[in-house]
Amino acid sequence: MAALRRASRAIDRVNDFIGRVLAWVAVILVALGVINVLGRYLGAHLGMQLSSNAVLEAQTQAFNLIFLLGAAWLLMRGGHIRVDILHARFGPRLREWVDLIGHALILLPFSLTMMWLSWDYVMRSWARLEVSPNPDGLPLYPIKTVILVAFLLLALQALSEIIKRVDALRDLSRQSRPRTESPDTADPR
Repeated sequence: MAALRRASRAIDRVNDFIGRVLAWVAVILVALGVINVLGRYLGAHLGMQLSSNAVLEAQTQAFNLIFLLGAAWLLMRGGHIRVDILHARFGPRLREWVDLIGHALILLPFSLTMMWLSWDYVMRSWARLEVSPNPDGLPLYPIKTVILVAFLLLALQALSEIIKRVDALRDLSRQSRPRTESPDTADPR
């Protein structure tokens, strides 16, 4: 179990690092939005086109990065949607079981299926070195690759969460066992 705990911590560190990077991507996203709005409105007042499709597409791609890569970080932080009204009423053991079953039977298979289904989509984009059809459009194949990376990270984080839930259930089982006395300390009477 120690090796699995180390693997879980390593996965968590990777996704935590990505989450920190995405915080800066969010700042870039806001800056691109400001640049786009200023370019559009100032350009209209000056009678010039100061905005471009490249800036607009960069803004969209920054949002895509945050949305796709942030999913695993959000799962690690416990931010994914669940029926909290019920979850909060469950005891610790039932909560761990519900999370374990959800990660193992729903999230992990879903993530693996999405990787499998998106593989050809991404590979076709790379084969053509796909670029946006808009004037000044950005390449699309890198952002489409993020789909695969995102579901890989989500699958890995699901594995990390499964390891943590199994570990928590083992701890809960140890805590609920009655303590038995060793034969050396048992009362001789």
